Amino acid sequence: MPQFFGNKRLVFLLVSIVILVMLIGFSLRSREQLTWPEQFVKDAVGFVQLLFGKPAQLVAGFLENVNDLRHTYEENELLKARLEEYAALETEVEELRQENGRLRALLDKKESLRDFVPIQATVIGRNPDRWRETIIVNKGAQHGVKKDMAVITPAGLVGKVQHASQFTSTVQLLSALDQNNRISAYVQGKENVFGLIEGYDEKRRELLLGEIPIDAKVEKKQKVLTSGLGGVFPKGLPIGEVTEIKPGQYGLTKIVYVKPFANLYDIDDVIIVKRTIDAALQEEEEAK
Repeated sequence: MPQFFGNKRLVFLLVSIVILVMLIGFSLRSREQLTWPEQFVKDAVGFVQLLFGKPAQLVAGFLENVNDLRHTYEENELLKARLEEYAALETEVEELRQENGRLRALLDKKESLRDFVPIQATVIGRNPDRWRETIIVNKGAQHGVKKDMAVITPAGLVGKVQHASQFTSTVQLLSALDQNNRISAYVQGKENVFGLIEGYDEKRRELLLGEIPIDAKVEKKQKVLTSGLGGVFPKGLPIGEVTEIKPGQYGLTKIVYVKPFANLYDIDDVIIVKRTIDAALQEEEEAK
């Protein structure tokens, strides 16, 4: 009995192999139509591919887009960092360029002051409440600075030394509202016209040149310079340019508005001018 069942299994295995070979052969031969089992299998596989293929493509596309966005974000952050570095570098270069220009102008001005001893100084302090009144510079008595010395920039006169301590000095600006802040000056022309800088118009940001005779010939665009007659400032320091001429209070003199050559509201570096003995003697002789 066991032998019978063993032979039966062997016969079943052989029959199955034969049927499988026949099916394979039948499937491989060229046919115009498929059998209904083959059609069912192909349709089922196609439906499954359609059902899961589209979402898979969408998920793959979404993940690819997320990856692209991540790379774009990283590139954007890198570009922003480089732009910030470039802006900082550009600002630093501009500051260096301006500083270089100021120093070159100071050097040229020092070379042009042949009759004076120039003392270069840097502004280290300025009171916001007295912005138009005074500035503090980093040179004092130890550097040869004394009271009433003229203070200029490459553009022109800005004021005089009001106080000189050992290592710093306070400079009174031309725009200071001080009745004692007067400067002997003249309008340069065929015939020089002498007067006094005796005030400052804050609205116009211009100096007032008074004590000008009513019959004196003064025109716009003429230059105004220090005369050296007051004994405080050297002669020939540029102050500004005539912008307007008006009659004085009683009609006996003229008031001349003078636009300063120097920017009194933005001062970084200055030159304190010390007169040499020869220049002082020459100015005294010319005054006589």
